[in-house]
Amino acid sequence: MPKLRKMLGDINSLSCRRLMDLISTQSHRNLSGWAIQRAQRRYLPIYKKLHPEDTRLDRCVEECMGFSEGTIKAAKLRAILKESADAAKQAVTDPISEAAARAVAVACASVRTPTNTLGFLFYGAAAVAYDSIGTEQSRLEYEKLAEIELNDAYDELKAIAVENEPNPADIDWNC
Repeated sequence: MPKLRKMLGDINSLSCRRLMDLISTQSHRNLSGWAIQRAQRRYLPIYKKLHPEDTRLDRCVEECMGFSEGTIKAAKLRAILKESADAAKQAVTDPISEAAARAVAVACASVRTPTNTLGFLFYGAAAVAYDSIGTEQSRLEYEKLAEIELNDAYDELKAIAVENEPNPADIDWNC
């Protein structure tokens, strides 16, 4: 069995390029709200299934949603983002926990860095793939599931996208 990757997906794939194009048209606030909600719905349950007692990522999601909605101040944000990053670092005991925790932590950090609204999906794709078919499959099987996850994310963002957004996030993809 090949070594499992922490992230799945291909930056040069059509699904990824479509996502990048769509992300570039949306406001930072819209993007971070979408990313945090998707992480809460798709990836946090995977982590919680394996670590039901750990509430750090739950708190981070709540606080970052509040920040994204404008109800929580930036001063409180630094500590909560560090706590979520710590949870992700400590989840390295298994690839499913690690990928899910990193997906949530990176999605939450999108309140500061809009490019994270793409990055969290690569961790999320790994979490979903490993959780759904285990950790003993071929790389090709995982990549198929990653492609499905990226396409699903595109469809979800497209459904909430603001057409002709007057204040799109300033994103430099560097890739």
